[in-house]
Amino acid sequence: MVTLAAAKRLVTFVDVDDQASGTVSVSARLELELADGRRVVLLDDRGWGTSGSWAATSAHEMRETARVVVGPDEPFDGRSHEDMAADHWASLQREARQQGVAVGELRTLPHDVVLSREVLARLSDGGTSGRP
Repeated sequence: MVTLAAAKRLVTFVDVDDQASGTVSVSARLELELADGRRVVLLDDRGWGTSGSWAATSAHEMRETARVVVGPDEPFDGRSHEDMAADHWASLQREARQQGVAVGELRTLPHDVVLSREVLARLSDGGTSGRP
């Protein structure tokens, strides 16, 4: 098992997911990056789309939305934000452990968002706003 001391940061990778032309559609994958450069996928089933255009979307907006999309989710059925956050981080911790990485408080790690070259090429600002 790898310990939390070997964990460097959380990284969300955002890439184009063209499901319909003329709209913004992206996928988001959350990974835990380790100090030795290895990465452990924690979430690979996230993404979002809008009816807006790429020309009206900035890198800053894309990075902010990516952080929201990878969780924690909004409360439902009377649950609090704190409940949702605790469940989210516990779930990510379990996922890491299943892949051989024993971790503690993932929420304390830096969280960077990396936009793919294809996303950057489509954005109104070419990816220059809101660097990571």
